[in-house]
Amino acid sequence: MSAFVYDAVRTPFGRNGGALAGVRPDDLAAVVMKATVDRLGLDPARIADVIFGDANQAGEDNRNVARMGALLAGFPTTVTGVTVNRLCASSVEAVMQGSRAIEAGDADVVLTGGVESMSRAPFIVEKSSKPWPAIGNQTMWNTSIGWRMVNRALPSEWTISNGESAEKVAQLKGITREEQDEFAARSHRLAAEAWAAGVYDDEIVQVPGHELARDEGIRDDSTVEKLAGLKPLFGKDGGGTVTAGNSSSINDGASAVLLGAEGAIDADPLARIAGRGVHGTDPDVFPLAPIEAANKALKAAGRTWADVDFVELNEAFASQALSNLRGWPELDPEKLNIHGGALAIGHPLGASGGRIVGHAAHELKRRGGGVAVAAICIGVGQGLAVVLER
Repeated sequence: MSAFVYDAVRTPFGRNGGALAGVRPDDLAAVVMKATVDRLGLDPARIADVIFGDANQAGEDNRNVARMGALLAGFPTTVTGVTVNRLCASSVEAVMQGSRAIEAGDADVVLTGGVESMSRAPFIVEKSSKPWPAIGNQTMWNTSIGWRMVNRALPSEWTISNGESAEKVAQLKGITREEQDEFAARSHRLAAEAWAAGVYDDEIVQVPGHELARDEGIRDDSTVEKLAGLKPLFGKDGGGTVTAGNSSSINDGASAVLLGAEGAIDADPLARIAGRGVHGTDPDVFPLAPIEAANKALKAAGRTWADVDFVELNEAFASQALSNLRGWPELDPEKLNIHGGALAIGHPLGASGGRIVGHAAHELKRRGGGVAVAAICIGVGQGLAVVLER
């Protein structure tokens, strides 16, 4: 039995402290959940399970945001929900788990996706092991992104920041600052052009009262010259190459991907889930993990890079995307992120995977068929990839 993508939606992605910052993550999740069933006229009682990704889960997204979102969407209480966490790839993980359930015959219809409000991620402090701790200073952690409360048993070279890992990969692979800035400018240009051409119209649902004309982070005026003026964030003595301009931003948003068995939903499927792949690396070079994850997914699908029409790769950093391209020498660079990527669109951690899988499925429908790869890197050294066919 095969699993098919019947629909995929997402909110426009908001910037840190921007248009969606006032919306709780469970409310963001409810918006896309409700939209998927409304668009197809699907009785939500038919959903066997809701599987949603969320990387943080430290604030309003605690206590199983998948279940909370489903309740807020008005689904019957008989519709269950589970929240999964594979950091940046959480909603790709949700798609993978949902497709496996369908292929195994455990479910006919599964609603997958993910959500993240990085703007609303709380500050936290560790709880003392003593009931009455001694008076003293407490360390407060920002849960928006990155390592926190790290176990000291882990090697220190592994627990560097994501940006430092991106810088390390740039040095290892000889990726220049100019190449990264050119790639970032391309991402903004392609995303702006795609929005203007209506490419994203079929997959966007607005958050009531917080409507956005497009993804809030896209900059039409982004150029290599402007990006070149930004200071490096990492590297010794300011000699690094990774900047805010060639890195993804802190964002808010939600995505949903409706999966079903063949004929389970009265609609024409967008695409079929043909293969899945997961791969691990040392945590300090996590940007490289999608390379082998995609290779594994293609092998599982019985495909090669010669069969691939385009790739949706989450752009956590320009150096990461470029290092992945170098790991796929058979892939024409012009087939990568043809409508822009996360450097422009944004990267709300738990929602990004649903965005890339959903956009790949919609693009396959627009083309009338083909083969696509959706791949994503993950902090702490992992990568996921899915192959879609139509």
